[in-house]
Amino acid sequence: MTLEILISTLDEGINNVPAMLLTQRENIGYVVSWQHSKSKDIALPHELMRSDVKVCNLDGRGLSRNRNNSIKNATADLCLIADDDCTYTHEQLQQVVDTFEKNPDVDIATFRFSGEGSNKWYPSTPQNLKTFPKGYYVSSIEIAFRRSSVQGKLWFNENFGLGAEPFHCGEENIFLRNALAQGLSCKFFPITVVKEKDSSICIKRDNDPGTLRSYGAELHLFQPRTKYLRMILKAYRLWHNRNVPFFHALRHMNNGINYIKAHPEIMDG
Repeated sequence: MTLEILISTLDEGINNVPAMLLTQRENIGYVVSWQHSKSKDIALPHELMRSDVKVCNLDGRGLSRNRNNSIKNATADLCLIADDDCTYTHEQLQQVVDTFEKNPDVDIATFRFSGEGSNKWYPSTPQNLKTFPKGYYVSSIEIAFRRSSVQGKLWFNENFGLGAEPFHCGEENIFLRNALAQGLSCKFFPITVVKEKDSSICIKRDNDPGTLRSYGAELHLFQPRTKYLRMILKAYRLWHNRNVPFFHALRHMNNGINYIKAHPEIMDG
């Protein structure tokens, strides 16, 4: 089976990508979706001019748009989502391939990542993601999938994610929920397949209104009956654990609930 690493990068971030490349192997390739938000010219690093690297340009902003562009341009049997600060080993990438070969019924697999500042909790055993284990959430760089199961059928909602409006995160949960709704098999495997340079960035964004709106929108979408109770509990935890002002969190999460109620059409984005 062939595997492509789908790397999303923005502007000067292209200069980080050469450090991600491993020595060439027949079944491993890279799709680099290079998003341009500025008018100035940025040179393509010469290290990317390899037969196993495909660079696809995209104007504008929005990480979910960038992810979708990389999926559109993928050609391998398997795809692994990446950011431009991820690092891999050949052994880790082989584990991704081996997992799909040993589990032919799985369409989407999620794995573990390691990184500075990460205190993320993972289950110790494989889990069917029809029911998410309590305390577990998925990061984009942990997602791998069979291209034939996803390409042209499933995408990241471009109203969610870094650089999008009005919701600055939550795209992974929506992606997986949509996959499950389509009948795809999604499973977590307790295997570390990637290292990220600074995995504390997501924690630093908890005070951001767009991130808080996303939390509220997800509560409305996935726990509609108990969303307000959960919103209060989430605001308390953000205050207690992350020093996010309680009423600031509450206000913006409620704004997210109200926005998604008023604009249900954005779930088609």
